[in-house]
Amino acid sequence: MLVMVIGAKGQLGTALCSAFQDGEVIQVDKDTATYAVDIRDRGAVQACMDGLKPDLVINTAAEHELKVCEAHPDHSFSVNVSGALWVAQACGEAGSRLVHISTDYVFGGDSAKRTVPYCETDCPNPLNVYAASKLAAEHLVAANCDNHIIVRTAALYGLAPCRGKGGRNFVETMLSRAAAGGEIRVVDDEFTTPTYTVALARQLKVLAEHAAPGLYHATCGGACSWYEFASAIFEDLGIKANLVKAKSLEFQSEVRRPTYTVLENRRARDAGLDVMPSWRDALKDYTAARRRAADAAV
Repeated sequence: MLVMVIGAKGQLGTALCSAFQDGEVIQVDKDTATYAVDIRDRGAVQACMDGLKPDLVINTAAEHELKVCEAHPDHSFSVNVSGALWVAQACGEAGSRLVHISTDYVFGGDSAKRTVPYCETDCPNPLNVYAASKLAAEHLVAANCDNHIIVRTAALYGLAPCRGKGGRNFVETMLSRAAAGGEIRVVDDEFTTPTYTVALARQLKVLAEHAAPGLYHATCGGACSWYEFASAIFEDLGIKANLVKAKSLEFQSEVRRPTYTVLENRRARDAGLDVMPSWRDALKDYTAARRRAADAAV
């Protein structure tokens, strides 16, 4: 199977290239990859697809920095909506299966009162430009490529740098702040499911190879507050940090953020295809991999 990973040099794209290394992988990215393609360029997307004719395309490319999306909705929609549309149309015309990555943030309008995880049949209610752009993309992908798998996930972290956030994910941000010393205030009233990119990449491979077309949720199991996640990070790495609980109202932001976006992988589970570990086990896998990478670099 010939697999094309769009956003191959990103945090998730890097894990996907490793997950599919038993086959032939085409790395596509806007900057440096085997093939340099900006998905906002419809002609470039079409030419790439026409020339390579992949069996499977996984689109991880997105503008997901919330402040950038809110300040520049035209840019957000050009990447997250138009770009997704061009990829979906090209896949539809080529007969390629498309796996499109979406987000837990399509939910959130009722998050202040929510305590039950969202499943695939729950009605989305986005709160900000980023979330609205990703929800719009879901509809366009489904309408333009019959053989699609749309996957919502959440709170990604991995060994590869997160380019949209200055090269850091939440784990690395916490470690950097701990190294700097001082008090670390983290909210305990916003809930999600941290998801390790290596675990997600394995799940995406299973869905790509075995799932019926449609919409799926794919996060690690369970849920936690950001404070609980930070506490687990320091515990697993044996780091003493001055971690303090905070409330989301203490942090002023021009972007509306949901307080509860926990997802349930119901459709994958019902199909016998849910292979995601708990978020706690996945974090242990990550910290172990991080130690191995550090040892190898010495």
